[in-house]
Amino acid sequence: MEPAVVSGNGTETGQIIVTTLNGRNGQQKQAKCLETGESVAIKKVLQDRTYKNRELQIMRMLDHTNVVHMRHCFYSTTEKNELCRALNYLHNVIGVCHRDIKPQNLLVNRHTHQLKICDFGSAKMLVPGEPNIAYICSRYYRAPELIFGPTECRTAIDMWSAGCVFAELLLGQPLFPGESVVDQLVEIIKILGTPTREEIRCMNPNYTEFKFPQIKAHPWHKRRIPPEAVDLASRLLQYSPTIRCTALEACAQSFFDALREPNACLPNGRPLPPLFNFTPQELSGAPTELRQRLIPEHTRK
Repeated sequence: MEPAVVSGNGTETGQIIVTTLNGRNGQQKQAKCLETGESVAIKKVLQDRTYKNRELQIMRMLDHTNVVHMRHCFYSTTEKNELCRALNYLHNVIGVCHRDIKPQNLLVNRHTHQLKICDFGSAKMLVPGEPNIAYICSRYYRAPELIFGPTECRTAIDMWSAGCVFAELLLGQPLFPGESVVDQLVEIIKILGTPTREEIRCMNPNYTEFKFPQIKAHPWHKRRIPPEAVDLASRLLQYSPTIRCTALEACAQSFFDALREPNACLPNGRPLPPLFNFTPQELSGAPTELRQRLIPEHTRK
């Protein structure tokens, strides 16, 4: 494989690294600094605004023969697209619920902006009537029905997580940063308001405790959510799993209309990754009206 060089001309800056692959079948991979020829290790760290990450600050201070030395650092600011299409494939074509959708499990090519879902360690084939364990999914992105105890495995839990990721992209920080299971529910109630008895029954029919403080919903526009994004966020982040929009419905939302424009392209002028080459299996069961909203006329065959 030819060496891959990233020179810092994209969203990243200051990266001067060459990577080579010595053979195949799991043989050694190596990265070198072009300035010095030294072999180096590459570490990717996700920045989370909910806590202070001191690693970069400390690494910049270190300079000792017996301590690892940082050669370069850079920030990546690429956007995340195509998540809902990927979920539609998992849910409707394969019949799998991912159960751990979060930013760390969404890989984005910084040059093409193409997204890929990873880490299927918590994924589960959908079996009607089979319950989920209550503690599945990372806390910040955990659907409220899971907080109320074990519930039937539904794709709606992935859609709630997608809504949390969507809001986080817009806000720059997690929407529901609960410090415990109980606190997670408190954070959700602060924004969505107290769930009604009917909403609680929809989340978990076996839950019998209905004693919650009565809190009004916090309007989305006060959360600095752009107006064009409010409808999508509100449809994904619903207490009742049965009325959350599906992945295909989310793809067709007006928030993504700019991607359906004939001359739409990436910020750097490059073409968009394939967005509308849906297979018949991906569109299976979708009504005609939804298909027409989803696929722009200029891409139809």
